[in-house]
Amino acid sequence: MKRVLVTGAGGQLGRTLKDKIHQFPGLDGIFLGREDLDITDRRDVFEKLAQNAPDYCINCAAYTLVDQAEKDPQRALEVNAEAVGYLVEACRVMQVVLVHISTDYVFDGTRKAGYVPGDTPNPINAYGRSKLLGELRILEGLKRFFIIRTSWLYSRQYGPNFYLRILEKARSGEELHVVDNQRGCPTLADNLAIYLLKLVSGEPRPFGIYHFTDGKAMTWFEFAREILIEHSLQHSAQLVKDNKSRSFARRPVNSILLRNEGEFL
Repeated sequence: MKRVLVTGAGGQLGRTLKDKIHQFPGLDGIFLGREDLDITDRRDVFEKLAQNAPDYCINCAAYTLVDQAEKDPQRALEVNAEAVGYLVEACRVMQVVLVHISTDYVFDGTRKAGYVPGDTPNPINAYGRSKLLGELRILEGLKRFFIIRTSWLYSRQYGPNFYLRILEKARSGEELHVVDNQRGCPTLADNLAIYLLKLVSGEPRPFGIYHFTDGKAMTWFEFAREILIEHSLQHSAQLVKDNKSRSFARRPVNSILLRNEGEFL
């Protein structure tokens, strides 16, 4: 039986992992939300890992408010970089494999073909910079780790996220203004959760950086349209292309994540 400690267990990915772990009888899950574990508290990190003695730590805890990070970059750094450093220290001392969730926003979005794991990051906003610094803490401090970059994560059950916001607004009759000038790969939390649980429950795999998405590239407008079609709302909802930026932070124009050829899972 492998013990898996999940941080950030109150978020959409953490809650989905908790829902899915019963499909993997070889795994024993420990799910710690913000109220159970403050990853920005070094002592708390060491105490909780020592108490639970996991084989793997899946770090789903993150500061993900992209616009707010521009106004409060220090808070983003505390959660996405400094706290990751504490996890790195504790995992190294206790011989725990760290599985860390990162983002497409470590790239600048200028490469039309998309990005493979070996491409050089170049974040263009405070959130992306904080996530990249978290990755660097891991690369510098651990040998046994997986960094899993994903993009446009959403859950059909747990919010907040783009998918649920579009549904809520469409059902309330609100006109939907969505940008059509940013491309990425929406990723269902259920699929990422299964990927992660297969990763920690299966045969040993090479440590390093991997990309996981659902693989279909589209714009936010196209994603919104697919959501409406899925719920038979495409004829009643008012969906409007609107590329006038309402975002405080710069965002990658093309943040498609590609997997390396022959990648497992």
